[in-house]
Amino acid sequence: MTSAQLDLSRHPCFNPLAKGSFGRVHLPVAPKCNIKCNYCNRKYDCVNESRPGVTSTVLTPAQAVEYVGRVLAREPRISVAGIAGPGDPFANGEETMDTLRLLRRGFPEIILCLASNGTNIGPCIPELGELKVSHVTVTVNAVDPEIGARIYGWVKDGKVAYRGREGAELLLARQLAAVRELKGHGITVKINSILIPGINDHHIEDVAARMRELGADLFNCMAMFPNLDTPFAAIPQPDAARMEEAREAAEKHLPQMRHCARCRADAVGLLDSDRSGEFRGCLSACASLPPAGTPRAYVAVATREGILVNRHLGEAEAFEIWEQAETGYRLVEQRPAPKPGGGLRRWLRLARLLGDCRAVLCSGIGETPRETLEKTGVRTVVMEGFIETGLAAIYEGGNPEVFKTRSTPCGGRSCAGSGGGCV
Repeated sequence: MTSAQLDLSRHPCFNPLAKGSFGRVHLPVAPKCNIKCNYCNRKYDCVNESRPGVTSTVLTPAQAVEYVGRVLAREPRISVAGIAGPGDPFANGEETMDTLRLLRRGFPEIILCLASNGTNIGPCIPELGELKVSHVTVTVNAVDPEIGARIYGWVKDGKVAYRGREGAELLLARQLAAVRELKGHGITVKINSILIPGINDHHIEDVAARMRELGADLFNCMAMFPNLDTPFAAIPQPDAARMEEAREAAEKHLPQMRHCARCRADAVGLLDSDRSGEFRGCLSACASLPPAGTPRAYVAVATREGILVNRHLGEAEAFEIWEQAETGYRLVEQRPAPKPGGGLRRWLRLARLLGDCRAVLCSGIGETPRETLEKTGVRTVVMEGFIETGLAAIYEGGNPEVFKTRSTPCGGRSCAGSGGGCV
């Protein structure tokens, strides 16, 4: 029995019986794309949309692996880690392959999965086999270049963009070769095909028949979703009856996937119980982590006059950045704080601003900014007193919180602050 067969029972997209027991996490590490589909508009940060190409943020490979670890700690039913954009994984080949290598090393039992248009996947297929990437989806919307020329605005090969029939021919040739080689390496292949009324709705069965010849395992006919500001924005979404008709025709050639959730590029959870919204804060926190190896040489200080730690984190208009010097401590610079407002986003921006700091000293801090900074590796210290006293404790292993203020907690009746940091 091959590894792909063993994995298949736990992959909810390839096995409908698994969708209530096992889940997936999509890792948005691939923002660039190498083709322009006339139905696609990849807008980030639209939390109300559930469709391919949408994500709240983009992760680096190291951030993606950290995110998987945090997700598995809270949702152990996740069996699959997939990369499906928000662009194409192999328009971002280095990031994609680095992510897969780190995942295989850190999570040897997890199923690795990819979704691609097939343009640039070819050179990476041998290593995908070595990494035991067991499931790959290739989106093939046409096997006739005349039809493909109507679907794609351009297809890029390196720095050259091909348009019209020339681009469609290039794309199709790469897709056919990719499916054939993926199967040659024992990888389970699903074909996604977007049904576009008036463009390729009469052509879906032809796609399925050709993919069967190449050895594809599963076929997923998806309805085109009209997106604003695209050439196909005025084409209506096909109804359920039309979709079922196309699936029945394609089913003469390949088994059909009928439980597709049209997942976002940052989807997480079970197909029937998506938790993308719940994990959005975790995703954003991981996106704020500094690059691996980034030295945290500095300490940030919330101060009014540059002598005392005496400002609430949320009220600080700027932070003094200090470092340890040969004799004592040295002020490096002042960094303007993110403007008030925006809720969690404000604290994520602050986490990025202080990404090279090992700690921040302040006289008070709200629970949300505290959790956000701590999750991204910035220690939060509440104290009052001389800045150098706090710096000495941080750099020399002391406990600066022994200098913590004993005044009424922020939000109490005697609070004289603006309340800007209380949320």
